[in-house]
Amino acid sequence: MPALDWQGVLTGQPLQWILSGFLTTLWVTLAGIVVASLITLACLGLRLAGGRIGANIVAVWVSLFRNTPLLVQLLFWYFAAWNGLPANFREFVMDDHLWSVLPGQVWWFTPEFLCSAWGLGVFTSAFLTEEITAGLRAVSAGQREAALAQGFSAWPLLRYILLPQGLANAWQPVVGQYLNLMKLSSLASGIGFAELTYQVRQIESYNAHALEAFSVGTVLYLLTGVAMGVLLTKLGPSSERRRKAALTTRSEEKC
Repeated sequence: MPALDWQGVLTGQPLQWILSGFLTTLWVTLAGIVVASLITLACLGLRLAGGRIGANIVAVWVSLFRNTPLLVQLLFWYFAAWNGLPANFREFVMDDHLWSVLPGQVWWFTPEFLCSAWGLGVFTSAFLTEEITAGLRAVSAGQREAALAQGFSAWPLLRYILLPQGLANAWQPVVGQYLNLMKLSSLASGIGFAELTYQVRQIESYNAHALEAFSVGTVLYLLTGVAMGVLLTKLGPSSERRRKAALTTRSEEKC
C-alpha cells in the first residue's frame, strides 16, 4: 500500500478548499437549525391550538417531509421551487451584496445556501415536531388543566408550561436531530453547494488524493459532531431541571 501524501491535501489550494467547505458546513448547519426550530415551534402551536384542522395540517407536513428522501427534497427546492419565485427576487439574490458575506468568506445570500438551509430545516422540522410532541405528552394533564383554569391561552400555555418541560423530556433526541442535520448537509453537494463534501470531492478530481481528502473530511465531521453534542447538551435543560420536572410530574400524578 503506497504511503499517504498529506501534503497534497493540507497545503495550498486543497487546504483552502477544505477550510472553505468546513466553514460553509458550519454556517449552513446553524442556519438549518434556526429554520428547523422556528418551523417546529409553528407546527407545535398549530397542533395545540389549531383544532382538528391544525392537527391534520401538521400530520400531513410531518408525513410528507419525513417519508421522502432529503436529496429529492433539495433537488425540488433548488430546481423547481427556486425557479418558481419571482424573477426580480431571483435577480436580487444573484447580485453581489457585501452584507451577505459571513465570517470565513461564506456567502449566505445565494440560491445554493438558501435552498440548502431551507431544505435541511424543513426536513429536520418533521422529526423535531414528533420528538418534542412526545416530550409534551409526558407532561401531566394536571398542569395543562391548571394553566387553562388560570386563564392561559394556547400560546402562553405552550411557551411557559408545556414547552420547557417538553424540551427537558426530549432534549437528547432533539440534539440527535440537530447532529443529523449537520451530517445530512453533505447531501447539499448534490445541488452544487460548496460545503465540505463538495470540496473534498473537488480535491479528488484535482490531484487524485481521494483517501487523504476523505480522511480529513471524516475527521472534521466527527470533531464537529462531538463538539456540537457537548455544546448542545450544556446549553439544553440541565439534568437537575429534568429531574425536578420529572418529580413534579410524578407528584401530580399521585394527587
